[in-house]
Amino acid sequence: MFKQILGKLPKKPSSAKFWDNGESQAPDNNNNQEVSSQRASSNGDNLASLSVDVLPRLKDVSISEKQELFLKKLRLCCVVFDFAAEPQRNLKEKEIKRQTLLEVVDYVISSGNGKFPEPVIQEATRMVSANLFSNPHQQHWKNKTPEAGDLEEQEEGSLNPSWPHLQIVYEFLLRIVASPNTDAKISKKYIDHTFVLKLLDLFDSEDPREREYLKTILHRIYGRFMVHRPFIRKTMNNILYDFILETGKHSGIAEFLEVLGSIINGFALPLKEEHKLFLTRVLVPLHKLKCLPNYHQQLSYCVIQFVEKDCKLADTVIKGLLKYWPVTNSSKEIMFLNELEEILEATQLAEFERCMIPLSRQIAQCLSSSHFQVAERALYLWNNDHVSNLVRHNSRIILPIVFPALEKNGSSHWNQAVKNLTENVLKVLSDTNPELFEECLRKFQEDQQNAEDNKKKNGETWRQLEEIVASMAK
Repeated sequence: MFKQILGKLPKKPSSAKFWDNGESQAPDNNNNQEVSSQRASSNGDNLASLSVDVLPRLKDVSISEKQELFLKKLRLCCVVFDFAAEPQRNLKEKEIKRQTLLEVVDYVISSGNGKFPEPVIQEATRMVSANLFSNPHQQHWKNKTPEAGDLEEQEEGSLNPSWPHLQIVYEFLLRIVASPNTDAKISKKYIDHTFVLKLLDLFDSEDPREREYLKTILHRIYGRFMVHRPFIRKTMNNILYDFILETGKHSGIAEFLEVLGSIINGFALPLKEEHKLFLTRVLVPLHKLKCLPNYHQQLSYCVIQFVEKDCKLADTVIKGLLKYWPVTNSSKEIMFLNELEEILEATQLAEFERCMIPLSRQIAQCLSSSHFQVAERALYLWNNDHVSNLVRHNSRIILPIVFPALEKNGSSHWNQAVKNLTENVLKVLSDTNPELFEECLRKFQEDQQNAEDNKKKNGETWRQLEEIVASMAK
């Protein structure tokens, strides 16, 4: 069923009628025929009445006729079908549109060195908008929850049934944006803020194929249209703010961050204040969301890009990670430790010294974790030469903080691999600064003895209280 048709072409007396009731035959696509359509009145779920003109292939007309024919084909591609509700209806018409889409994509790819005129850019953006933004059925499929069944059926529920057409529309948009024949000065009138905003809204698609195309197209637009760059960054910030503070749900966060990673990589030095605020107000708080595993790899890349560009930001980032450090989620703790090691590799001594005390306390907690993978990952930090060097320069402050956790691991941790790694770390620390190591060991033993004495004292106090209570009861 047609739900929207943009662009009107005049009727010709010789035109044949079909698609009126779904029973007439569509023109044979193998005979190099295309259709162009004009909207007519329709009621409820009835099909629109359409008139059809036979259009030749673009390759079969003269150069002077190509542009006008190309425009007609773009208007034809504005016809929108409901793939979710009526997948088996108008199959021939859908195939005609698909073939036409393929032809216009090929035309953009194979066009020569001549610039696309403004009418072409205008009609191209109208066609894209009709299929991606103005289609009332485009997001309808997302609201359908798959019935209880096997996992494969539920995964298929997130795939857009209209993808055979949408993929070619996205390919067309990508080719238009990336084409050297597209004049940026003309295109920015049609690929404007409204167009970009609607494109960014589509990132919430549940179909990963669609998000992949959107990511590539957005990156091209950002690189091609400098005038849109501040708007794109601001809009992405707002979407991420909403995700962090309000909804906690969005399908395209990983793709957003992948685009942002490339944008951050291109930031000039010194970094602007707005970029630093983006790091502290958006990227760091993104670590607190439950769905962090869905986008942690891309988020970590963005954060490390900032630290590598300006090492003075390392202190801010590390303190931010400590603020949102997971308490009961071991898999997230491992992610944090992985990211922390990469950040520490880009951290200089001065920045490390500003955050080493709270950081050492957190590492000590990880070392004491009963989850062997968390303890193991924390112990692996000493295998990193740069991290080990940072610790060695501040061993008098760090070692007393982490030593109790290391000593307890070596003697009482249930996992043998953790015990072995702990022994290796203790040996390295002992060889590096034997005097400090012995001092920490004595302090640990004293604290252990004091703890035992207090335990006995408390036990004796409770025993006396019980005797007093018992005597009073008599």
